[in-house]
Amino acid sequence: MKLTDIVIRDPFVLRVEEEHCYYLFGSTVTTPGTPLAEPGFHCYRSTDLENWEGPIPAFQPDRNFWATQDFWAPEVHRYQGAYYMFASFKSPERRRGTQILRAEHPAGPYRPISEYPVTPAAWECLDGTLFVDESGKPWIVFCHEWVQIKDGTICAMPLTTDLTAAAGEPVMLFHASDAPWVRELQGHSKCFVTDGPFLYPVRGELRMLWSSMGEKGYAMGFAVSESGRITGPWRQAPMPIFREDGGHGMRFVTFEGAPMLTVHQPNTRFCEHPVFFPQPESCC
Repeated sequence: MKLTDIVIRDPFVLRVEEEHCYYLFGSTVTTPGTPLAEPGFHCYRSTDLENWEGPIPAFQPDRNFWATQDFWAPEVHRYQGAYYMFASFKSPERRRGTQILRAEHPAGPYRPISEYPVTPAAWECLDGTLFVDESGKPWIVFCHEWVQIKDGTICAMPLTTDLTAAAGEPVMLFHASDAPWVRELQGHSKCFVTDGPFLYPVRGELRMLWSSMGEKGYAMGFAVSESGRITGPWRQAPMPIFREDGGHGMRFVTFEGAPMLTVHQPNTRFCEHPVFFPQPESCC
């Protein structure tokens, strides 16, 4: 398969040293009745970022799993010798939240490590990502959704060492409207979106990619922690780095040492593909 054959949103690339390959995860986008229409997540494997094998089943919920809808934005991190998937879920009885799953192999099978999401049960949350600070303490960084609070936020919350529960209260890092490039969600007055945080160090700085709506539709920008710590304060870039009809991206480094960004584009239902492009250090 080529990237243009893969239809997913929210692409996330994991580089696996032991296999000298890459795994690609994302939100499955299918029409009803297709082979991938059942709830769950699949992944794709490549050694060159051009030719891909898959789809490979990574998480298939059993009948006792609480969520029934909105299986979104899986991303996988290597942590303490295992692989941990952070993904968003929802049911009619429970608000959307990020739950953490574990596997011994990057392709799974992944199994939940707690009964319910680690994000606050009273909040509508999504797009949790893992951050491990300079002391080795794990945090989940996630979005408190605009659907509940109108001006969406990105928050950080410490986790227990085994990632099964919160180890403190959420800390609000910034509002969507703090970024000068962000625009109101069309058709929703005074509503501003936060999506897809992803953290990484570069040139001694702690940076965060995140997505919202810009002048030309879905877009991705970045922020810099002025303290170098997860708690910020966070300074927003004045302009998005991906301006039109694409976003929810992340950064990875190839085996050749080249920094790359990936987003899904276009942001049109049933047409989304992962797109890779080089990351000039000057841009983000």
